[in-house]
Amino acid sequence: MQWLTFTNVVLAIFFIYLSHSVHTFYSMFFPDNCSPKTDRCLLSHAAENDKLELRLYTSKRSNENPGDLELIYKRDEFVTADIFSKTLNVTLPKSTRRNGTLFAHVFVAKKRFMMQPDYTSHVVVPLTQYAVKEPEIISLLSGSANASKSVDDAMIISHWRPKLMIHVMYPNVAFFATGYPGELKGHVMFTSDQKYLPILYVDELGIMLRHLKPIDVNSTEVELDIQYSPISVGKLRMWLAMQGSLKTFRSLGFSEKDVDEVKGIFVDTNLYLLSLTFVVSAFHLLFDFLAFKNDIMYWQKRKTMAGLSSRSVAWRCFSQFIIFLYLMDEKTSLLVTIPAGIATVIESWKVKKAFKISLAWRGFIPTIKLGSISEAEKESEEWDSEAMKYLSYVLYPLVILGTIYCLVYVKYKSWYSFVIHSLVNGVYAFGFIFMLPQLFLNYKLKSVAHLPWRVFMYKAFNTFIDDVFAFIITMPTAHRVAVFRDDIVFLIFLYQRHLYPVDKSRVNEFGVSYEDEITSKSKKD
Repeated sequence: MQWLTFTNVVLAIFFIYLSHSVHTFYSMFFPDNCSPKTDRCLLSHAAENDKLELRLYTSKRSNENPGDLELIYKRDEFVTADIFSKTLNVTLPKSTRRNGTLFAHVFVAKKRFMMQPDYTSHVVVPLTQYAVKEPEIISLLSGSANASKSVDDAMIISHWRPKLMIHVMYPNVAFFATGYPGELKGHVMFTSDQKYLPILYVDELGIMLRHLKPIDVNSTEVELDIQYSPISVGKLRMWLAMQGSLKTFRSLGFSEKDVDEVKGIFVDTNLYLLSLTFVVSAFHLLFDFLAFKNDIMYWQKRKTMAGLSSRSVAWRCFSQFIIFLYLMDEKTSLLVTIPAGIATVIESWKVKKAFKISLAWRGFIPTIKLGSISEAEKESEEWDSEAMKYLSYVLYPLVILGTIYCLVYVKYKSWYSFVIHSLVNGVYAFGFIFMLPQLFLNYKLKSVAHLPWRVFMYKAFNTFIDDVFAFIITMPTAHRVAVFRDDIVFLIFLYQRHLYPVDKSRVNEFGVSYEDEITSKSKKD
């Protein structure tokens, strides 16, 4: 059965997974509605048009103790379908200003039942969060800083959360008595007559590290922006499921910054774009796998470097390593850093194959050997060298001038950070230039038959997907801009493929020509 290949099996599994995920998302937003006339249902204690009461207290403790609660906001005519916001000045206790904590207690109930435990929805969330102080950046030449040195950079201090986003599920849903969605477990409270109270949810996903403000020991008041909006059952279930996933991330050792990057994908994106992001992410994973598989096969079977630019291979390895160090220095999300690390390993292996590097042992002493090159490879090397000579006239002066400008006008954390940033700026700004020698070789050969076009196509799809991710995932601006450079080069490759007709005498990506294969088959026959 020729159709039963490894790639087809992977594709079948992928589409089954995608279909199951789409069905799961649909059932989250459009659950089966229970009919009180025919089924046993869990109904809401408060009708949708009931006017409720909202109260907001602060406390130094997370447990509910009436003696510790301080009322800071009260809304008597609270309708769950309304949207409103309010900015308050909150007094900070002395213990909070001295690296302590502060909690918000949110209560929602009918007026006559307010503060009665069996009839009041209650949620506790922290208004402070411990985080590492942002590192200081300085001018390396003058030594002047733009940040205060009163607190040690490595010290973990208490930060203020300036936003409190409150939601109540609307409209009310009649759940089946046999069970309500598992994501709502722990958030649904029942009255004595087995009706559920208004489902109150305080959004902590929207609080990012960049929103936190260090608490000044001398500041007695801080601003708190209260934002309320209703939330649908589907979005509520998704947000609760996401919070559970983030807890798993933390338990696996992911830092708060990594968790913050994942939050950004969901918080900074509207629901429709988020759904598109999920589908696009799934295809990105598929194309990544197929590109990786075909790339490895291509370089394993590659017998010659004729028609390929060895300098481009070496440059990609060097630039990928610099980008990896830069992302590490910026403490970028592991969502970006880990793929960059894997790519660095793969590019290093390609350099070994391209330059035919082998390791031999004389006793306990290792020696590195370089393989011999053919006449066709020598011709490619000459053209490659010629292309690099032309590029060096533009590249080197621009890199030097850019480095001098950054040293004088830009501030950095250290000299190491300056060196890495200068190198990566050169990589990002001129990286596409080092792809041009391959275009020059194609022009000289008047052929593109030696290129791994299947790998190119998978990577091209991922390049366009990366264009979407560049606006969704938080990453350094230079890394975001560099995502678009591959689009230009790929379009030029496509034009060359259209421009040069198929030459069956040229070797393909495996170092074999079509005519050689025909001759070999004839001899066997």
